[in-house]
Amino acid sequence: MSPYYKKNIKLIEGVQKQATKLVAGMQELNYNDWLKNLGLQRLKGQRMRSDQIETFKIVNRKHDINPELFFQLDEGDRRGHDQKLFKKRFRLNVKKYMFSNKVIDNWNLLPASCVNCSTINRFKNHLSSELESEAVKLKVSQL
Repeated sequence: MSPYYKKNIKLIEGVQKQATKLVAGMQELNYNDWLKNLGLQRLKGQRMRSDQIETFKIVNRKHDINPELFFQLDEGDRRGHDQKLFKKRFRLNVKKYMFSNKVIDNWNLLPASCVNCSTINRFKNHLSSELESEAVKLKVSQL
C-alpha cells in the first residue's frame, strides 16, 4: 500500500534521498538532478505511473475485473482518445480520492497513441516516453 499521509511520503523520500547520496559523483548535484541521472522518479510520479498502468489493465480487461465497477466511459464527443472516462462529482473526500476517481484526469490527458496500445508493455513504454518528454502535463500534484 502506498503512503497517504504527507509525513510518510516525506519519510520515504528522505530514505530515497539518503540512498542517492551514496552514489559516487552525485554529491554536488541537487535532488532532482540525482533522480534524473539515476533514472528514478519522485514518489508522486511513481504512484501516478503505477495508477495509470492499473487503469490501463482494468479498462482493457487485463485483470479479471469488470471495468464498469470502477469506470464509466464518457459518452460526450470530446477531443483526444476514444477511451475517455467520465468523472463523477463527490462531496466527500473519501470518494473524491478513491482510486477510480483520482486517476481519471490523468487518464483523459494521455494521447490516443498511448491509451490505444495493444499490450501492457507497449503502454508502459509509451507512458514512460510521455512522462520523460513532458509532452503531456499530467497532474502529479493531485496525488
